[in-house]
Amino acid sequence: MKVAAIIGSIRKDSYNLKLAQFIKKRYSDKLDLEILSLSLPFYDQDIENDPPEAVRKFKSQVADADAVLWVTPEYNGTIPGVLGNAIDWLSRVDRVMNGKPSWIVGASMGNLGTVKAQLHLREILFSFGISSPLLPGNEVYVGAVHEKFDEEGNLTHEPTIQFLDSVVDNFVTWFNQYNR
Repeated sequence: MKVAAIIGSIRKDSYNLKLAQFIKKRYSDKLDLEILSLSLPFYDQDIENDPPEAVRKFKSQVADADAVLWVTPEYNGTIPGVLGNAIDWLSRVDRVMNGKPSWIVGASMGNLGTVKAQLHLREILFSFGISSPLLPGNEVYVGAVHEKFDEEGNLTHEPTIQFLDSVVDNFVTWFNQYNR
């Protein structure tokens, strides 16, 4: 299954990027995960019908994927602006997300992980311009993430790894049922 990973952080040493890289490596036998770049210009309705090349490439990568993995930090109790901007581009003109299955994970240094951000993201993904069905009941909130990765960027917290194993299996099963 080809999965586009959209990470809501552009920071070089982002824990959410590390989490996506872990998922890509550990589940390569189940998922062909492509981590997409969010180096996109701000959404502008004046150019939405003829967007810059970076936007065309991004939308094409999402359109070509079977599913989307959203990996979000939490900024000020919600999703980061860079993620909102990407969603704005995806929700306009050709609406490449409509009907495309999704699942969400997120990590933060706080104890609650990304609970608020994921709640907001779920609401956004159900909006008219996106209309993405979401894997139900498999929320992945990685709290205290700075204590769960080693210095080389490897996820080492065994309970989190085991939980991710089950969520990935659940997503694959749900995806296959959804696409019958």
